Order: sequence, then C-alpha cells, then structure tokens
Amino acid sequence: MNRFKHIPLFIVAAILFGLKTYVVYRFYFNLSIESIFQEIILFINAFVISFFIFSIAIWFNKKRQRKYILTMSILLSFIIIFNLMYYRNFTDFITLPTLFQASNAADLGTSILSLVHFVDVFLVLDVIVLFILSKKQIFPVQKFSTLFKRRIVTVAMSAIVLNLVMAEIERPMLFKRGFDREYLVKNVGVFTYHAYDAFITASTHSKRIFADGSELNEIEEYVKKSVQDEDQQNANEEINLENIAEGKNIVYIAAESFQQFVINKKLHGEEITPFLNDLIDDSYYFENYYHQTPLGKTSDHEFLLDNSLYPLPNSAAFYTHAQNEYYALPEILKKKKGYNTFAFHANNGSFWNRNVMYENLGYDKFFDVESFEFDKSDEIGWGLNDKMFFNQSVDILKEQKQPYYAKLITLTNHFPFDIPDEEATIDPYTSDSVTLNQYFQTVRYTDEAIEGFFKKMKEEGLYEDTIFIIGGDHYGIPSYHYDDLGEYLGKEITPFEDAKLQRVPFIVHIPGHDDDRTLSRITGQIDYKPTILNFLGIEQQEDIVFGNNMFASVEDRKDFIAFRDGQVVGENFVYAGGICYDQSGEPVEDENCTDIREKATKELNYSNELIYGDLLRFYDFESGEIKTEEKE
Repeated sequence: MNRFKHIPLFIVAAILFGLKTYVVYRFYFNLSIESIFQEIILFINAFVISFFIFSIAIWFNKKRQRKYILTMSILLSFIIIFNLMYYRNFTDFITLPTLFQASNAADLGTSILSLVHFVDVFLVLDVIVLFILSKKQIFPVQKFSTLFKRRIVTVAMSAIVLNLVMAEIERPMLFKRGFDREYLVKNVGVFTYHAYDAFITASTHSKRIFADGSELNEIEEYVKKSVQDEDQQNANEEINLENIAEGKNIVYIAAESFQQFVINKKLHGEEITPFLNDLIDDSYYFENYYHQTPLGKTSDHEFLLDNSLYPLPNSAAFYTHAQNEYYALPEILKKKKGYNTFAFHANNGSFWNRNVMYENLGYDKFFDVESFEFDKSDEIGWGLNDKMFFNQSVDILKEQKQPYYAKLITLTNHFPFDIPDEEATIDPYTSDSVTLNQYFQTVRYTDEAIEGFFKKMKEEGLYEDTIFIIGGDHYGIPSYHYDDLGEYLGKEITPFEDAKLQRVPFIVHIPGHDDDRTLSRITGQIDYKPTILNFLGIEQQEDIVFGNNMFASVEDRKDFIAFRDGQVVGENFVYAGGICYDQSGEPVEDENCTDIREKATKELNYSNELIYGDLLRFYDFESGEIKTEEKE
C-alpha cells in the first residue's frame, strides 16, 4: 500500500477519469463496437487524453497543481455529462456552434430532467473521491524534475500518436469523415473530437472572407447538369401538377417529431393516427419521404424546405449563417406570384434564431408565442397545445390577404412527449422506454389537432381555396430507445432499418382534386422547394438547388437521398452503418453503393461551400449569371 502512496496525484486523477470515460463510452452511449480492435481503441483513447490533460499539472507549483487537477476533474466531467444529455436526446455529440446556442436550452423545460437517469450519480463519484484524496493528501503533489517532465511529455504525446495511428488503421481518412461524429468519438475520444470540431469551426468561418464567387462555376455546372438537366426540365411529369396552386393558398404543417412508422398502424387495437390515415386516402402520400436533418432538427428541416440546400454538418445554419444571401421559397413566391408569406410557431421568436432568419428568407410575418393567447393550463410539454395553436392560427389566417403561403409548426409531439392523463385519448405503450410509451399518445393528440384545423378551415370558408401539405420534420424516437422500438415493430433495428426509420409522413391534399395515390419513389426534404415552385409554374433553371420536383417521373429524378451522417438511401441500395444493403435489407458488396455515396458526398460538399462562403451573394438569380466582385 505504501508503494501506491508514492503515485503523484495527477496520475491518480488521470486513472479515475479515464476509467469513468471508458465506462461512459461503453455503457452510457449507445456506441456500436464491432470488433476487439475497436474495443481496444475505445479503451486506449479514454485514458490517453485523460493522461495528457492531467499531466499538464506537472508544470505548475504545488498549490496550483492541486487546484488545476481538481478544476479539470470538474470541467471534464461537465463536458462528459453535457454530451451524454445531448446524446440521449439527439443520438449525436455536441458541436462548438451548438454550444453558442445555449439560449435554446432555456426552452427545454422538463426535457432536461427526463434525460437524467439514476445511474448518472456514477459520473461524479471520481470527482468526490479525488477531492477526498486531495484533502487528506494521500497522494503527493510535488515539484518534479526537468527530466521527469520530459519523460511525461514524451509518454503523453506518444500515447496520442499511438491512438491516432490505430484510429487511422481502423477507419482510414477518419478526419475527412467529420460528418460521422460517432466514429470520431469511438476512435479518438470525445475530447479530441471537440478539439477537431473547434478547428473545423474556425476554418469554415474564414471561408466567407476569402470567397470571390469563382467557386460557383463548378457548383453551377454540376447543378445544371446533374440536378436540373435540361432533359429533366422538359420531361413529361408522371403526375402533372404544374400550376395546380395558381391563385390558391398553400399551407404547410410541420408535424413535430412525426415518423412514418405510426401511419396506418395500431396500438392496443386502435389506430394511432386515424385522421391522417383517412386523409391519405384522399391525398397524395409519399411513403418513402425522408427527413434529412442533422443537429439543427426542426430549423434544419425549415432550411431544407425553403432553400433546397443541405443543412450544415456541425451547426445550425439558422443560427450560424442567418445573415447569408439566400434565394428562398417565401421570397420567390412574393416576387413571382405576389404571395403573402407567414410562419406560425407558438415558441419564443428567438428560438433557433427564427426572428432573424425568417426575415432574411422572405417571410412577411412571424406569428410567434406572443401572437397567441393562453395560460399555463393550456400548455402541454414545450408550450401551447396543438389544438389551441391551430384554432387560433385559423383566426389569424382568416384576417390575412390571399393568396398566402403559411407554415405552421406544431409543438405538442416534442420530446419528452409529456401529456396529462386527461388529454390522452389512447393508452400508452408498455415498455422500458417512457419516451416511446408516451410518444404514441402525443402523436395521437397532434393527429386530433390537425383534424380540428381542417374542420375549422372548412367552417371559415378557407378550405376549398387552400392546398394542404403535411410533413414530418425529423425523427421522434432516438436510437437510444431502439431496443424497445424494435419490440413494437417486431424486428431488430439494424443500420438498414435505422435508415428506413428516417422516413417521415408527407401528404399533399388538394381539395376538389380527383387524383389520389400513394407514391413509393424515394424523396426527401431537399425536394420540397422545387415541388412547390412547380405547383405555381415558376421556372427554376436560374436557381441553384439540389432537389427535384417530387412528382416528376422516377427516371427524371436523382436516384439517391443524402444524409449528413454519411448514410445514403438509393433506389436500389442503402448505405448505412458502414455497410451496403440491398432494398431487402441484406448486406451486399460495398461496390454497389459506391456511385450513390460519391454523388451524395459531392452534393453535400458543394452545399457546404455555398453556405460557408456565402456564395449566393455572387449569383444573379434573374439572369443565372455569376457576378464578379467588381459588379457586385
């Protein structure tokens, strides 16, 4: 025992924190470990960074050493805990730009409490033990010789290099795959990932300064050839809805956290979404429509819809690039067709920076929480319940000049899916996941709220002259709950099934329109803007978008849907979790997915360049020409 008392306190701290980090990686995060080699790397990276950070203490005097060790123990633990809370909600890791959106946390309310589990007490035990050991001075804090310091630095740096080499062997070009944050954390740890993220954030912010518009040439050529090919523009549409919306109102309902797996499904013998099921029978329904949102969730979904550009890989464009030049859907509808454009959301106007971004996108008016009358008893979960939200939204809409484009964002079906017993009209699911159990109840509530909205639109005489579009914004059930969700679905959720779970409902209801059908072609949120412009007969050749008209024939559309996490869904193959699958879910040779992966990567990178460099400021959308700096 006396031999152990000679171990310096910084090494004890490194061991304690490294052990905690490994346990969190292995048992708290839902990281997939596929081999012994991955397990070894995970174990090593947990201790490598811990040793490096705490070894810095040797350069301080004895008093500052102790203070540094204890402070870092608290700070690093906070970073681990914060990442864990974020992961439980979003199945992802926090990024630096997201940290600057901390004001959004004020709106989380009970969501944060639902993310804390009893076992989380373990996450502070090492800090408590370290404070006790430090106070009793069981392990020494001392002045170290220059030779000892050099040896410690050599060991720490060698360990980091070893970790990076092993990571590169396990995952070649790892740091070129920054979109896959789970692989970064598995191979180099959460702290190295954060350092990498800080570097990427700094470098991307410099791109706007040095952009001059020349970068647009290659992007424009790609879009014209591969997305807006002239043959595609002139092709006969399988379903011709061009000009169908001329002179009509267009209302888009963003169904918060709605996933496709609840549509036409039952729980306890009851339909989960009875109204939407009936509406689908009298509408166009896209059963393979995918959300493509990463970190920004609902705001990223809005960004996709309005711009037909991809969201950013490590931040929310609504927050970090709200001052960019865009050519968004609301602006086009105003300029080309004289539409009034509105957004409705019963949340704070500053949430996701909407009060700034909406104005830039061309919305005439944002009806935020201040536009609605309610008290605390009218709230469910995050705020005003959906039924009152829709009821009051119709009262506002009937006073507006027509035609208008209105986007209404629901709120009740939001994590953690809390709902009072008296408001629930279907019994909860029974599993170990409270989140999943309650999800079905809030989904049902929102279904009823949408039904009430349609009923009141008819009562106010607004129904016949309106085209209704309902789309899910992003997933509701994170992969953290996949064991329980798999039980409900009756199958194991493989990476292939995970990709399929990113499907969300998309319904186009046109009153008085005879045609209705379910369409199976793959589509995504990137396709929304071109589809709406087609509804109004607005030419798109001079625009820069990455989506296609959803109603065009399959042969005239792109054959893949790209995701920020590296997944790609194609017409014939799906790439997910590092595996290529055919449409039956069977793994096939990776070469089958090479084409769609390369095309998806190219589009995502081009979209990044457009946003990071604010390149659309150099583009003339009337002529389709690139402006030089002098002309600008």
